[in-house]
Amino acid sequence: MLLTIDVGNTHTVLGLFDGEEIVEHWRISTDARRTADELAVLLQGLMGMHPLLGEELGDNIEGIAICSTVPSVLHELREVTRRYYGDIPAVLVEPGVKTGVPILMDNPKEVGADRIINALAAVELYGGPCVVVDFGTATTFDAVSARGEYVGGVIAPGIEISVDALGMRGAQLRKIEIARPRSVIGKNTVEAMQSGIVHGFAGQVDGVVSRMAAELADDPDEVTVIATGGLAPMVLGEATVIDEHEPWLTLIGLRLVYERNIDRG
Repeated sequence: MLLTIDVGNTHTVLGLFDGEEIVEHWRISTDARRTADELAVLLQGLMGMHPLLGEELGDNIEGIAICSTVPSVLHELREVTRRYYGDIPAVLVEPGVKTGVPILMDNPKEVGADRIINALAAVELYGGPCVVVDFGTATTFDAVSARGEYVGGVIAPGIEISVDALGMRGAQLRKIEIARPRSVIGKNTVEAMQSGIVHGFAGQVDGVVSRMAAELADDPDEVTVIATGGLAPMVLGEATVIDEHEPWLTLIGLRLVYERNIDRG
């Protein structure tokens, strides 16, 4: 079985693959202060609950694939793979790792590993041209050409960042639950804020993606739009341009990168 780990700024998502099927997944908070030993204990606790895995750390795990947007966490996970999974092949996505995705950027090293991984998975699943919208700490929009090239993207503040900022900067506002309101026109302050978040971000997605598609292809209708990320369900019912929802897009991309970098022969 393959263990995949996607470390984001706010959350870390782990997935367990049996072949091409994801059979288990977990979401935990990302804490840059955790040591390798703490991470190993956390992994053991999570995987110990799964019936396909043994009681010992690493039982039935045949490979590991990791990407991280937090360098300190990547460093500690590297230590985890060395100390606790030393006999198991591991791929950590960083410069030099084969992804098969040409990066057409001024400085390819600036592009987050998760965004390249998403592009790889999107092309594998849906073909190009496509746009991946990832609803995480930031809302990112990534453009992939018909030839599978990563051609660029857009970065906007994420939903949770916007909610937190609104609650902090508004004298008579407060932090709210991120939920879909009863109607666009809010009947109280909480619903008005929820409407601004949900419908505001849906409008942002529609506007940004439409402009990206017009630049990406002669016929914008040929561009497939894929949504992913933990907060994607909040916007799916309101944004009109999204064609596909794949919550495990990054984990699938990690599986593909693992297969490209580990000699199975």
